[in-house]
Amino acid sequence: MLHRSSPSRAGILSLLLFAAAALASLPAHAQWHALQTLERRGALVSAAAVDLDDGNHVIEQLNAMRRLTPASLTKLATAALALQTWTPAKMFETHLLANAPIVGARMTGDLILQGAGDPSLDDESLWQLAAQVRGAGVRYVSGDLFVDPAPFGVVSCGTQDRCYALQRSDTAYNAPLASVGVDFGNWCVVVRPTASGRAALVRGCGVTRLPIPVQGVIRTVGRRDRQTFWVERRTTGPGEDMLQIGGDIPLGDDQTVYRSMSNPLVGVGLLLKETLREIGVEVAGPVVVRASRPPPYSYVLGDVEGLSLQEQLGRMLRFSNNYIADVLTMDMASSVDDHPPLALASAGRLLSDFVQQVEAHDRPVSQVPPPIYSGSGLTTDNRLSAEDLVRLLTYEYHDARLFPAFYGGLVVPRDAPFVFLRQGDPAWLDRVALKTGTLDDPRSVCGIAGYLRKRNGGWIAFAAIVNGGPRWKHVPLYQAIGAERADVESLLRRY
Repeated sequence: MLHRSSPSRAGILSLLLFAAAALASLPAHAQWHALQTLERRGALVSAAAVDLDDGNHVIEQLNAMRRLTPASLTKLATAALALQTWTPAKMFETHLLANAPIVGARMTGDLILQGAGDPSLDDESLWQLAAQVRGAGVRYVSGDLFVDPAPFGVVSCGTQDRCYALQRSDTAYNAPLASVGVDFGNWCVVVRPTASGRAALVRGCGVTRLPIPVQGVIRTVGRRDRQTFWVERRTTGPGEDMLQIGGDIPLGDDQTVYRSMSNPLVGVGLLLKETLREIGVEVAGPVVVRASRPPPYSYVLGDVEGLSLQEQLGRMLRFSNNYIADVLTMDMASSVDDHPPLALASAGRLLSDFVQQVEAHDRPVSQVPPPIYSGSGLTTDNRLSAEDLVRLLTYEYHDARLFPAFYGGLVVPRDAPFVFLRQGDPAWLDRVALKTGTLDDPRSVCGIAGYLRKRNGGWIAFAAIVNGGPRWKHVPLYQAIGAERADVESLLRRY
């Protein structure tokens, strides 16, 4: 597998020749009429569209250089830089090492879980590792299960959501970051109804017995009764998670919920130890997180490869997965620095520099790069303009080698996982591929960016961002996306 520690300067400069002309000349008048209406009411707006078949000529713009909060539109920059850093076929490998020989069915030593920053590690991966240990003849490990936090160590929580999740969480999107984590840093929990009036079964998705305490009861009720069950993860000490549960679940199918771990490094170790136990391998010692170089006589008992980078980017873009985006950001920072940053905000500078490189050809050297503090956009201090995004899209379009992987992660509205995109005329539903970005707090954000296909088969790159402003703090999502869609549909009618 080819690994490039940093984007190719020559490659970037050659592709800049294509992107440099984007937004170089403005039309006689701005359009984006529906967005102008929102702006007059107090929304902050930035929008632009570029004809990629006509010298990257700007065909519409509205405050194109105004940098606003982009939310998950940031993931477009993350995807683009990841494809420059590695090939689309790149896979991250996770190893399970042993530091003592196997004598009979016994290994008198420790196991060491050593990852490489794979965001796609899941329960199936842990079973593959456990099966390889069992297949090597091991039935008993007398030592500990060490989890190595390399390649980027322990990451500070950074955002309000992730810092709050260190203590408790009733959701999945705010999982803290770790180089070795499972199910995107979450406890995956299955709630199974039994018989009316009896307690439901609560288990893990990949293990029969969750390796953390579960307090409370979820009651099984009739099929027509209301579902009220809840699951909350709380932390009682460093890396010591527990689940509190309650409410009712109607008779019927199992329900699966995800709750962020307070420490994914500890969580993955506990799940692997339980997986080993259930497959018939007992580990006597505890799970220990420790950064250390395995002794030279260590050897691989099991290894597993994650999804290809192209598949991971598809998940990241289509489902706006914050964990994938931010772990990849830390991976990229680790790949270019022997002393990787301990904070996501520091790693985000790599994205800022990349976007500035894309734009630098026809800008003054002193141009300030866009502030990017996370690859996911979960950080509300990120700032990008429609111009930043359209230049990035233009750059990717002209990279014949990587464009298929980049474009393949975008969503066609008719097939979108979000209902608010699956509305509009047939041209919007079928001739557009895009990424969305939305936030509610502290101000509303609704952005779209991507490509539309012209009737003649040509291409247009576009971006539109709507933020709540001082006079209109929360622009309703249906109004923001409605205006953006109306203006894109106007472009589709013209082209």
